[in-house]
Amino acid sequence: MDKSSTLEYINQMFPTEASLSGVEPLMQKIKSEINHVDSGILAAVRQQSNSGTKAKEDLAAATRAVEELMYKIREIKSKAEQSETMVQEICRDIKKLDFAKKHVTTTITALHRLTMLVSAVEQLQVMASKRQYKEAAAQLEAVNQLCSHFEAYRDIPKITELREKFKNIKQILKSHVFSDFSSLGTGKETEETNLLQQLSDACLVVDSLEPSVREELVNNFCSRELTSYEQIFEGAELAKLDKTERRYAWIKRRIRTNEEIWKIFPPSWHVPYRLCIQFCKKTRKQLEEILDNMKEKPDVGTLLMALQRTLEFEDELAEKFGGGTRSREIGNAIEEIGTGQSSSQSISDIRKKYERKLAAHQDSGTEEHDRNKDLSVPGAGFNFRGIISSCFEPHLIIYVELEEKTLMENLEKLVQEETWDIEEGSQNNVLSSSIQLFLIIKRSLKRCSALTKNQTLFNLFKVFQRILKAYATKLFARLPRGGTGIVAAATGMDGQIKTSDRDERVICYIVNSAEYCHKTSGELAESVSKIIDSQLADGVDMSEVQDEFSAVITRALVTLVHGLETKFDAEMAAMTRVLWGTLESVGDQSEYVNGINMILTSSIPVLGSLLSPIYFQFFLDKLASSLGPRFYANIFKCKHISETGAQQMLLDTQAVKTILLEIPALGRQTSGAASYSKFVSREMSKAEALLKVILSPVDSVADTYRALLPEGTPMEFQRILELKGLKKADQQSILDDLNKHGPGITQPSVVPSIVPAAPPAPIAPAILNPASLGLISSREDVLARAAALGRGAATTGFKRFLALTEAAKDRKDGPFRKLFNA
Repeated sequence: MDKSSTLEYINQMFPTEASLSGVEPLMQKIKSEINHVDSGILAAVRQQSNSGTKAKEDLAAATRAVEELMYKIREIKSKAEQSETMVQEICRDIKKLDFAKKHVTTTITALHRLTMLVSAVEQLQVMASKRQYKEAAAQLEAVNQLCSHFEAYRDIPKITELREKFKNIKQILKSHVFSDFSSLGTGKETEETNLLQQLSDACLVVDSLEPSVREELVNNFCSRELTSYEQIFEGAELAKLDKTERRYAWIKRRIRTNEEIWKIFPPSWHVPYRLCIQFCKKTRKQLEEILDNMKEKPDVGTLLMALQRTLEFEDELAEKFGGGTRSREIGNAIEEIGTGQSSSQSISDIRKKYERKLAAHQDSGTEEHDRNKDLSVPGAGFNFRGIISSCFEPHLIIYVELEEKTLMENLEKLVQEETWDIEEGSQNNVLSSSIQLFLIIKRSLKRCSALTKNQTLFNLFKVFQRILKAYATKLFARLPRGGTGIVAAATGMDGQIKTSDRDERVICYIVNSAEYCHKTSGELAESVSKIIDSQLADGVDMSEVQDEFSAVITRALVTLVHGLETKFDAEMAAMTRVLWGTLESVGDQSEYVNGINMILTSSIPVLGSLLSPIYFQFFLDKLASSLGPRFYANIFKCKHISETGAQQMLLDTQAVKTILLEIPALGRQTSGAASYSKFVSREMSKAEALLKVILSPVDSVADTYRALLPEGTPMEFQRILELKGLKKADQQSILDDLNKHGPGITQPSVVPSIVPAAPPAPIAPAILNPASLGLISSREDVLARAAALGRGAATTGFKRFLALTEAAKDRKDGPFRKLFNA
């Protein structure tokens, strides 16, 4: 305990003076505890001293015990070596006897087996001569097992003799079996009651012989069964395409009639399966000859009927002998067209596409392996689908031509019956002809996919491409056209497109329909790629068709813009007819601005409700890029613009910009309003800059022009001087000054746009101070004064602007003139 804690302890024990009487007892108690601790320490020291001595004695004893143990181990090892030597000497003779016994036993076993082999071969020879197939089959198994024990003794003459004899016996059995099976199917099985049982036993013999014997026997049986088929259907009567169904009826009747008789064959032989394979190969060969030898193109109905019956027969065989059907998957893939469901599977479809590409490269390496599959087992690699029907493929071009003709006729009918309007309550604003066209294409695809999934389907897909391109052409042709010819040129209407309100709606329907066709054609390509053969899937592509519909969309939107531009012609002409040079005061926005506003408010809400946001934004961008430069160029078409006229025109420019900025809200689509507003401000700022140049005094107009319109040309500048009313003689010196200082100042041409809703800022006193004014020598001065000039024309500052114009009646000493002349 530290000092402080000791004091605290004493104070706790003796808090008062009266408690000091207990000091003596406490001291006695402490002394007693000290004595007890000292006794414990002394006892521990004594014990430790005694333990160290005992530990040394124990260690010495352990060392002596280990030495004794090592000595005993060496003795035991020496005695073990002596014992092993003794055992080897005793067993030397016994080992020789063991080897002798082993050799004698092997010899006895071999002689015994040889005796059995000789006896078995003799018995098998007797059974073969008597055609005892059931017993011979069991004996063959026994002889085969006995022969396997003598593989190491093939060079011994007796073994060679026995093996040769066994080989001859098997050849005799084979000839007897083949001879007996030759009577099957000739009617003898009904006359001889035991013939079927005998042939059933013969099958056991065949299974005991080499596998090649079974293959040869089954092939001979199938060829003999199909001999009558070849004779019947090679004749002139039945060797026709319209008799194809009777071929399949013949083989089905044959199998059904002989079902009981063919039970003699073991199920593992799959005789009906092998018979059907050979039947399909022979049928294919005969149908190929019929189709190739036809002098004229076959009738489409007959060809398709034969193909349909062939496909049904192949499906029956595939279901009977293994292999499912893809018809449900095909139907689901076709039904996805036009529903938009395939878009959710785009990632998996892309992955499957590349997996097909990889599989196509691997097919060449695995083709040889597939060819070596055991086709004798159902489902082991043989595919009945297409084994016969593929011979129709080269001749189905007439079917594709018929489909194309039908589709084209339906397309013409749909376009003729199209009302170019949308039914009341329609949600997608798509023309009915677009939807009906894809319904017809889906039906055509279903018909073809039920017949073939190879080259013919690919050819039909090419037809779909041509049909959709033709429909895109029809949509393109329905768009309003501009005026052409001598009359249009004489009336000034060359290239102009006049559109009514209905025309604008039709254009929007065409845009939506083209977008629908663009999307659905992609879904069509995806569905066909799932159905068609994997080797042709990579060629299934609708990008060209989609490009056609994209071009229709672009052209339709541009036509929509041109139509609105034509509506603006009257307003633009009205702008140039205003007497800007004699205007005495600045008033409200001009009448042509009201006309522009009326045109947009009547058209934009309808367009915004019909067009999708992305295409409405595209339309707005085109409109702004057209109207802005056109308004700018239209200023140059005016005759003379006075200072008051320029101020009024600057007011109109602000009003037009405000109207354009409100278009997204007018169309109830504001998704891309920010970029559009920036675009409009940039385009209209050029017109504002031009008017500010016109407002500038003569002696500084060149500097102002270079500052505000650095990309302008000398011809434009000369036109500005003409608008200001300068004579040719006065213009020359200013033009020389412009050319002297270069074409322009390398700075951005867009001046900061003035927000119309902002109140006009007061003119800075420094600008009105005559001491600070003079010839404009810097770009900053020009921009500051032009901005101050522009504020006076803000649409929200009518009162201030009217006051300024009233004071400007004296042109030589007005407030605007004082801005530039001290």
